[in-house]
Amino acid sequence: MIYVAGSAFFQLDESQLTNLERQMLEAKRKSDQVYVYSSVDALIDELRMRSQIVAAANDLYRSGVGFADFNRSRSNPVYWNRTANGGFQLISGQSPSAAIRDIYTNGPLYAFECATAIIIIMYKAVLETIGSEAFDRYFADLYLRDWNVDSDLRFVTHHNNQAVYPGDVLYFENPDHDPDQPWWQGENAVLLDKDLYYGHGIGIGTGEEIIEELNQFRKSGATQSAFLSDLVLLPDYEYIRRLKESRHPMDVLYKQGACRIAARIGSQLYVVSCKR
Repeated sequence: MIYVAGSAFFQLDESQLTNLERQMLEAKRKSDQVYVYSSVDALIDELRMRSQIVAAANDLYRSGVGFADFNRSRSNPVYWNRTANGGFQLISGQSPSAAIRDIYTNGPLYAFECATAIIIIMYKAVLETIGSEAFDRYFADLYLRDWNVDSDLRFVTHHNNQAVYPGDVLYFENPDHDPDQPWWQGENAVLLDKDLYYGHGIGIGTGEEIIEELNQFRKSGATQSAFLSDLVLLPDYEYIRRLKESRHPMDVLYKQGACRIAARIGSQLYVVSCKR
């Protein structure tokens, strides 16, 4: 169920939505979950950014980027300095928006693991949502490695993999993974459509296909199959919408009041906290 400005009755011109966005809108309307929006524009902005996440995931899949652990990661030295721990630091003076787009246009120059791929996808979606000027202002010091993110890219989580929509990030856990290949301990995957995911290093497939792939990388004598965990990660859409409106990010935090958001991705725990 959807509530806009406190009401379940609102007008929205669905002709301005794509087929995917209309499908998401209808699914949310029929859901037992309650989704609350401050305005019709806020609802539309979420649907559009979800579409951008799906597009960014599909485009990354087609870009020719490689899969590599941190020891073998690579990037285009025109835009990025590869750090000693395998991350990519934006070179001073380079445009953040141009650097993110370069990953998509010069994909074969890049290789990274699946968590970094998710962050790149999110940055690309935000870029296409708020535009180059705002992106360059808010994300001036990009560093890409694992789940490290700029302070102006914020996520929220929930634990219900039955209440998901295209653009959500889910995690397939592989508890009996081969200890010599720790990068197969799980797969971060973007939901593209109903039971269709993109996971960097595996590609596009159904949940069953991703699980079958992960099961190829288990330790000898493994007894437990990989599985889809209940963790769901998504951007703070209202926060991103405010960035698009060119408000200072701290204004968003102060308006939201004190907060503490914790997310566990694989073995990593990430916490964002703020005070009024």
